[in-house]
Amino acid sequence: MTSTPSPDGLVVLLHGVGSNGRDLLALAAPWRPFLPDISFVAPDGPFAFDQGPGRQWFSVAGVTPENRPARIAAARSAFDKVMRFELDRHGFRDRLDRVVLVGFSQGSMMALDAVACGRWPVTAAVAVSGRLASPTPYSPSTGTKILLLHGSSDPIVPSWETTRAEEVLRAEGLDVTSRIFPGLGHAISAEGASLARDFIAAALKPAVVA
Repeated sequence: MTSTPSPDGLVVLLHGVGSNGRDLLALAAPWRPFLPDISFVAPDGPFAFDQGPGRQWFSVAGVTPENRPARIAAARSAFDKVMRFELDRHGFRDRLDRVVLVGFSQGSMMALDAVACGRWPVTAAVAVSGRLASPTPYSPSTGTKILLLHGSSDPIVPSWETTRAEEVLRAEGLDVTSRIFPGLGHAISAEGASLARDFIAAALKPAVVA
């Protein structure tokens, strides 16, 4: 009887507000053939969406640019509890160099917060249609690589948020790549999904043993 080999990496998908993990996990389906040794997990946000069905990482009721940073900071404890559970469950608590965060919209804000404040020094993070709205100061691990993807016609989170995030994160010493897709709204395009897949594959490329 042969044993199943342990996964060589973990991708944690973080959904947007009002959605759930199951919806975003569908993004991983076309990635799996290219990342056969990688596990994918898409947890639900810890809070019920307060404006309809679905889940959220923090409340958007009455949210403003001024109060959003405090809401993100207040959500850290619940977010970290979700992360610890998933990393323990999949055996990656002490293998953050083999973990990638992929967030969409509100999920990308939490992914960037996890990296920017230094709580989760994962090997890489992908933020789609998001913003860096975390309170300062920042203290990231400069070993984390970042990919930012955004649509130029996003009516929910303007694409200049990605441009700003890139500038701030680069100033913090991070390796950041960004791509703005002309005409795309608040969505993940097929091209963006392919770029994210290749970025993840490169970040989780097996180490060469001499």
